[in-house]
Amino acid sequence: MSYKFEIGDFAVCSGHGVGQVCDIKENIIGGVAISFYSVKIISNGMVVMIPTSKVDGIRHLIENEEMAKVYTLLADHDVEVDQSTWNRRYRDYMAKIKTGSIYEIADVLRSLFILKSRKNLSFGEKKMFDQCKDMLVEELTIVEGGDKKVVDQQIQSCFE
Repeated sequence: MSYKFEIGDFAVCSGHGVGQVCDIKENIIGGVAISFYSVKIISNGMVVMIPTSKVDGIRHLIENEEMAKVYTLLADHDVEVDQSTWNRRYRDYMAKIKTGSIYEIADVLRSLFILKSRKNLSFGEKKMFDQCKDMLVEELTIVEGGDKKVVDQQIQSCFE
């Protein structure tokens, strides 16, 4: 059987961020053999088990050429920021993060950066802000083969 990921590959797990495939194993669940990727999340060391047949829970890192699109999205501040209550925004933003799309995560980070410049973020929004930023920094650093501090500064410069 051929898998989408091999052991050692980097992958993005929806809602968790970048990890490395550390194993591909089979478990018997309800009498049915199911193959799983074991992915160790870089930011916290947690191991996530994702069925190899699941296409929406895991994705490859973006390509080098796509990095410019991420920075362009972050630098475009001519957007409407959701003015609803913080808990409604939080729910909407969390749904975007859980898609695992780097563009959705960048969009949430941009919205929170813009919102932060206008008013104080709620505790949950501050935590989400940090989570989105960390997820972007992690993926862009690996794709770029660079340094986390440099990538963090590049993201920060999109908002100055």
